[in-house]
Amino acid sequence: MQVEADLSVESDDALMAQVAGRSSGAFRQLAARHGRLPFQIGWRMLGDATEAEDIAQEALLRLWDHAGRWKAGGPGVAAWLKRVAMNLCLDRLRRRKFGSDEEVPERADESPLADALLDEDRMADTIKAAMGALPDRQRAAIVLTYYEELTNMAAAQAMDMNIKAFESLLLRARAGLRNSLEAAGILSPFTEAG
Repeated sequence: MQVEADLSVESDDALMAQVAGRSSGAFRQLAARHGRLPFQIGWRMLGDATEAEDIAQEALLRLWDHAGRWKAGGPGVAAWLKRVAMNLCLDRLRRRKFGSDEEVPERADESPLADALLDEDRMADTIKAAMGALPDRQRAAIVLTYYEELTNMAAAQAMDMNIKAFESLLLRARAGLRNSLEAAGILSPFTEAG
């Protein structure tokens, strides 16, 4: 009876080598380590848990399929999954634009809420709408930088851009977001960002 090695201490590159040999145990370990990343990106980019789950599954399936071509010493599995998830989200957003003109119906909250919670929900909805109004690549820059907390360099790499182009994109994204929030009355045009 062959006993599988303790995979929790092995590097991602070592696990990918085992996945290339079709080790399901190594793949499960990688999925446990990094499987939330593509889901989180999908959720933040698409705003739908079902679609985010699809993004995560597709990204992990591509990791399995790509294992034979994996080159050790690269940016790593986490960075690779983030890039794949972001590209899958951008593809879905592009398809949405061609698929329907209808607004996505808002889900009604059936439970009564206190005034403070209602205000908080309104603000969150306004911010979500402002994020949704941004062009796809600008939204991706905001998600990677502020929600995924990547450095500008890492986010630029995830979007396959040079750093200057990414920083310019991020600047436009922040300006667009700020303008939307000012128009919605969330931010005052006269307050200085601190």
